[in-house]
Amino acid sequence: MHDLAETIENFLSTAKKPLIVILGPTAAGKTALSIQLAKALNGEIVSADSRQIYRGMDIATDKIAQNAREGIPHHLIDIIDPDEPFTLSDYKKIAEKTIDEILEKGKIPFLVGGTGLYINAVTENFQIPEGAPDKNFRQKLEKEAKSSSPKALHAMLAKIDPSTASRIHPKNLMYTIRALEINLSLGKKKERKKGPAKYETLYIGIRWPKEDVWKRIEARVAEQIQRGLLAETEKLMEKYDPALPSMSSLGYRQLIQFLNGEIPYKEAIERIVIETRQYAKRQMTWFKKNPDIIWLDGYTLSKNHENLLPKTH
Repeated sequence: MHDLAETIENFLSTAKKPLIVILGPTAAGKTALSIQLAKALNGEIVSADSRQIYRGMDIATDKIAQNAREGIPHHLIDIIDPDEPFTLSDYKKIAEKTIDEILEKGKIPFLVGGTGLYINAVTENFQIPEGAPDKNFRQKLEKEAKSSSPKALHAMLAKIDPSTASRIHPKNLMYTIRALEINLSLGKKKERKKGPAKYETLYIGIRWPKEDVWKRIEARVAEQIQRGLLAETEKLMEKYDPALPSMSSLGYRQLIQFLNGEIPYKEAIERIVIETRQYAKRQMTWFKKNPDIIWLDGYTLSKNHENLLPKTH
């Protein structure tokens, strides 16, 4: 096991604007580690999860409850309703403002989550093309996706901007539509230009053997069902259009299919598990591109975390 305490101590002793990133696939144990580190280092947590931003979407996103935060401030959770538009640019602006405010208080910011694009946007200072969302253009593309499929729009993007299409999953309708909007409506490619780094970043990743991740995901889904995920999905369907990008989130999408009579309940649960595993695999593929991540073994970390943490500052 990497000497985590020594690494963090050395990093904080020299960094002028430190940012500690805790990342890994879903169900890896990021939340538990981030709280322990934030407690030890007088820190605050900034979520890097593209679904925990939505109010009312608590169970499937595995959002940490207020009473489980152990007094550690958590930011960028429950900031918009599921029917409100929210772009990568929006996230970057709010995250950077929050991180800067944490640093100004003399505290340590922790960027925690599994959405690699959100993490990279902040740590690599993406220069995101400006341009107000074109509501009519987006509605046109959303109707097209309904009549055909999100994959058809992704194929369209692949023809005009293959580089961007390669970074977006075919089922991610929200990102696909935004990329098409920038290409077709704004007339420029959605390039990932990077600016000078705003923060000195320490990346800490948690990983498990694939079989263990699969088991942890299966256990988490079973727990979410027990906690009332179906009832939460029904409540969301009463308030919001199931075609919204937010409603395509893992857990909700499959149960919406069941509630609409498209698939049996058992199949919906099986799909949640299978598609969550596929998502975890994509997360790890994304993170493996970053050679600066210090990887911790999930099993060892879960058994010996107290001995691995820095002394309280």
